[in-house]
Amino acid sequence: MEIHLPRSNAEKKLNRTLALLSAEFPQMVNQMSEIAKSKHGITLELKPLKTRRSRPQENYYRQWCGKFASYCGLTPDEMHEEMLCQCYGSEIRQTKFGEKRRPRKRSNDATRGDFSDLIETLCRIAAEMGFDIPPPVIDPEC
Repeated sequence: MEIHLPRSNAEKKLNRTLALLSAEFPQMVNQMSEIAKSKHGITLELKPLKTRRSRPQENYYRQWCGKFASYCGLTPDEMHEEMLCQCYGSEIRQTKFGEKRRPRKRSNDATRGDFSDLIETLCRIAAEMGFDIPPPVIDPEC
């Protein structure tokens, strides 16, 4: 959702909004002051906060899942499927090809926390099978 505060007919609203934002986010006052100088006004964008997995999490998981897959004689996709089943549980489905084991949850919409659980599962199972995966480096920005 976008909220437009044109300078021409919403000067009071613009000033009140910037005052409120400045009070709540004092570390950003300088940036807001620069934006407030805009000749035409400002646009505020509101959207839900996404806590999806981070790129470093994805890279770490894919790298070590692939190496562990090779160690186990599986493809990276087969190992990923196995890790999903181990982490989130699985169910058996009857298909025309017979019974198929499927994970209860996929990783495509995983939150950072869910993806951290998947990484922990990978590291734990690899360790149980004698394959050493170094701990992930924690990035404070993520």
